[in-house]
Amino acid sequence: MKHAYIFPGQGSQFSGMGKSLYESNDITKQLFEQANEILGFPISETMFFGTDEALKQTNVTQPAVFIHSVAAFLNIPDASPDMVAGHSLGEFSALVANKTLEFADALKLVSIRAKAMQRACEMSPSTMAAVLNLADDKVEEICKKVWDETGEVVVAANYNCPGQLVISGSLKGIEIACEEMKAAGAKRALVLPVGGAFHSALMMPAKEELEAAIHSTIFNTPICPVYQNVVGKAISDPAQIKENLIAQLTGPVRWTQCVIAMIEDGATHFTECGPGKVLQGLVSKINKEAITDAVS
Repeated sequence: MKHAYIFPGQGSQFSGMGKSLYESNDITKQLFEQANEILGFPISETMFFGTDEALKQTNVTQPAVFIHSVAAFLNIPDASPDMVAGHSLGEFSALVANKTLEFADALKLVSIRAKAMQRACEMSPSTMAAVLNLADDKVEEICKKVWDETGEVVVAANYNCPGQLVISGSLKGIEIACEEMKAAGAKRALVLPVGGAFHSALMMPAKEELEAAIHSTIFNTPICPVYQNVVGKAISDPAQIKENLIAQLTGPVRWTQCVIAMIEDGATHFTECGPGKVLQGLVSKINKEAITDAVS
């Protein structure tokens, strides 16, 4: 029996997030104050008292979710993960939990990532869409067909759980793909309220900027493996962790595969650390026997 700690990504933010964690003990209070200093603005104030609109800004959202997730993990008495994983942005929180990255270094990378992604979004207007109840291989087939026939970027981006796959691409490409998904039998193909085509080739400008920052950051040997998004399996080598983290920006989030691999490697208990309980739900859909809880 092994205990996995999992960390959510962008989209789980909410107004008031982290306030109770800030007030809970000196360790988490210092964490928030350190974050304010590193970022050069009082992000804790935005998290505690900001509007939902303010929290939707990518340069705020990603650091906010990251800070909240790490604080939630540190607030668990004697937390001792056997394995960790994070959904997209959450992979940075996971790498702090397994001591691959220091909090300060990880936050700097998250901030660089957020700003670079925002610039990439502004360069190429794009979006994402959730496709429900259509086989993964059929979704992949339609994405390839649309891209080949129209030249519009469309890819499978987030393998969240069986029957729930998010696609990513240009505005026109996603529009065409959604119609084809529904014609192929998808229960729904719904465009999401996101700022860009995350985990697609349209993030390439951001990838190049993040790559330089990651290569100049120290990655330690972790205390336990991280199940990384782009490969869907356990990784413990710091050099490989770096390369997979870079590839993640333009590659898919294989969350289903990560959870299956963790269970095959002995995970029976999953604790979600951070705002919301989305990952709990996904784990339960992937394996109904898994024990799940959340610390937020």
